[in-house]
Order: sequence, then structure tokens, then C-alpha cells
Amino acid sequence: MKVDQTALKFNQASIILLLVLAFLLNAVWLVAFVAAVMVVGAVWPQAGLFKQLYARVLQPAGWLKPNVIDDDPKPHLFAQGLGGIFLVLSAAALWLGQPVVGWVLASVVIVLASINLFLGFCLGCFIYYQLGRIGIKPSLPSWQGGK
Repeated sequence: MKVDQTALKFNQASIILLLVLAFLLNAVWLVAFVAAVMVVGAVWPQAGLFKQLYARVLQPAGWLKPNVIDDDPKPHLFAQGLGGIFLVLSAAALWLGQPVVGWVLASVVIVLASINLFLGFCLGCFIYYQLGRIGIKPSLPSWQGGK
């Protein structure tokens, strides 16, 4: 299977940028938007908004170049799903008047996406592989075929 590392990095950078902006503007709707983008992209990989923006605009325009490597996309999709769940909980906490809980949850996603973007360590991928070691293989039907 193949994974475009540039697409992953663009996804991570988009998440970080939008969540920092959400914090600075105190925009709960933006946290909810990023949560939705992440969950949709994890459940239906080809429908991911950031992936579509990269593939349909940035790559054809020559602004970003693909870096396709042999890799399994499932751990990355699992990690994205976990991040999306954290952001769903973040948005819910913010809407329910719990700003400390909400922004801490969003900050966890920002920090982990930053570690992945800048240091190349994906905690969600690590969790995915550790679950596999004990016989739990997270997967969705839409993850088949490496898309």
C-alpha cells in the first residue's frame, strides 16, 4: 500500500492552524468543523476535506509535491479518528460551558499533530500498532484497498 506523506503533513498542518485560530478567536464552531473534517476523513478517507484540497488544488497547482512511500494508511486513519473524537468531545465541552476541558482536549490534538508534523512520531499510529500486538485490529470497511 502507498501513502502520500505530503498529504499527511498538509492534513496535520491544516489541523494545527485551524485549531490555533479557533483558540485565538474562541471559535467553538471552528473546533466542531475540524472535528467533522477529521471524523469524516477517518470514516470515508476519500471524502477528507484537507485531502481533497491537497489533491485537487495544491498538488495540481504545483504548490505541494507528492512524497508517496510504501506504508499502511490504516494507522494514520485510526490516528485521525482518535483526534476527531477528541475534538468532538472538545466542542461538546466548549458548548456546555466547560472551556478549560474543551481547550485542553483541543490542545492535546494540536500538540500531537505538531509532534507528528515536526518530529515524525504519530501517537495514534503507535496505539494502533500496540492494539494489533494484543490482537485488536481496528479497521473500517472503507479502509480496505489502501485508499
